[in-house]
Amino acid sequence: MEILAFGVQADEQPLIEKAFRGRYEVHCLDVFLSADTAPIAAGHEIISSSVNADLGADVLEILAAGGTRMVAQRSTGFNNIDLDTAERLGMTVARVSYYSPYAVAEFAWALAMAVNRRIVRASNRTRDFDFRLQGLMGRDMHGRTAGVLGTGRIGEAFARIARGFGMRLLGWDVAENPVCMELGMRYVPKGELLAESDLVTLHVPLMPDTRHLIDAGALKTMRDDAILVNSSRGGLIDTAALVEELRAGRFTGVGLDVYEAEAGLFFLDKSLEAITDDTLARLVTFPNVLVTSHQAYYTEDAVGQIVDATVRNVMDYLDGRRSENVLVPRS
Repeated sequence: MEILAFGVQADEQPLIEKAFRGRYEVHCLDVFLSADTAPIAAGHEIISSSVNADLGADVLEILAAGGTRMVAQRSTGFNNIDLDTAERLGMTVARVSYYSPYAVAEFAWALAMAVNRRIVRASNRTRDFDFRLQGLMGRDMHGRTAGVLGTGRIGEAFARIARGFGMRLLGWDVAENPVCMELGMRYVPKGELLAESDLVTLHVPLMPDTRHLIDAGALKTMRDDAILVNSSRGGLIDTAALVEELRAGRFTGVGLDVYEAEAGLFFLDKSLEAITDDTLARLVTFPNVLVTSHQAYYTEDAVGQIVDATVRNVMDYLDGRRSENVLVPRS
C-alpha cells in the first residue's frame, strides 16, 4: 500500500519517510490538496493532508470517487475539513490532537519580543551599517500584564514564560486551567482582559463561535500601546478591522504567524507574482507589524510528534482501532 502525502515541506519529508519506513510506502508531494490536485490521489486508499489543504465537500467527493477511504491530517486544527460530507461518503478522518505546545508558545513569545524591541527594523538597519537607536525603543515586559485568550496546553506554556518575565496574568477561556491559576492567572471576561492587557495572545481553536473573536469592537477595547500576537488561526482576527486600527496609529506591535486568507499563499513562493490580496499587502507595510508564514509549530520536536501521530493514525485505521485523534470513525 502506498500512502500519498500532500503539502509536504522539504524539511518535513525526511521525517515522514523515516517514520513510515518499514511499515508502509509513502509518496510525498509538495503540492497542496485542492480540487485541482485531488485527482492525483486516485487509487490511493489513504492520503495525508496538511493544515492548509482544501478538504471541502467538492474535494472529498473527488477523493472518494478515486478510492480514498482515509484522510490523515497532519495538524491539530481541522476547520478545513467538511466532516459531515466525509461521514456521508464513509471516509475516516483523523488529525493530530496533540504535539509540543512549547513550539507554538515559544514562537508567540518570539513574535512579541521582536515587535516590542523592533528586532527586524534594527537588523535591517545594521545590514546597511546604520547603527542609530532612533525609533528602536521598546518596553520591559516585567511588571506588565499578559492577557491569554485560550488557556489550554499552548496557552499554559505561554503563561509559564510570561510568569518568568514577572508579568501579571489574565486569562479567558470556557474552562479555567488549574495550572494557570497556580501561576497566578486571574480569569476575567474577554472585554476586561483586552482593556487591561499590555500583551494579548491568542491560543483558541477556530470554530464558528470564535471566528473574528478579535473584531472591530474588540480591537477598540484594547490599549493603544498594546501588543497583539496570533499564532493560532488567522480567522480569529478580523484583519480588515485590524488594518483600520493600524492606520489610525494604534498598537505598539502586532505579530501574526497566521492570516485568515492564507490558503493559496502561505507555504508557497509568491515573490515573483503580483499579490492580489490588498488587505495582506497593506498589512505587511506597517512598520510595527511582523507577519510570518504559519511556522510556529515548525520545530523538529513538534513536526516529529505530528508525523509519529500520523503514522499511528494510519495503523489504527488499518487495524480497525479508534483513538482520540479520530474525527470521523471508520464505517
